[in-house]
Amino acid sequence: MAAGLLAALLAAGCDGPAAKAPTEAFAAPRDAAPEHVFRGTLAGQPVHLVAHDCEVFRIGAVHGTQVDWERVLAPEPYPFFTSCARQSLVANADGSVTATLGRMAFGAGGCCATGGTWRSRDGTTWTPTR
Repeated sequence: MAAGLLAALLAAGCDGPAAKAPTEAFAAPRDAAPEHVFRGTLAGQPVHLVAHDCEVFRIGAVHGTQVDWERVLAPEPYPFFTSCARQSLVANADGSVTATLGRMAFGAGGCCATGGTWRSRDGTTWTPTR
């Protein structure tokens, strides 16, 4: 009977449950440049942040190739098409992190149509620095 079941599975091309493809939330921190990632302690809690496409996400639980993430910071919307021109996360000596984000409008020179610099002490609440 086991041989028959095995033959049926092989004939059907089944190798077992299909693995889920990695999500964007999984790929973003994995592929991010070092200056786009903060991993450390803020307000006494471990925090993992990633700047991705000019937004900052807080990384939560990881389940294989599936990751829970939450957008915690994004620049104001712009009415036309934009691209991410600059982004970074920097740990500060005072126990905070600074995020710099800048989106450039397509066809425009220079930077930035939207963006700015923000600081957070907990990775969730952000205050503009300028």
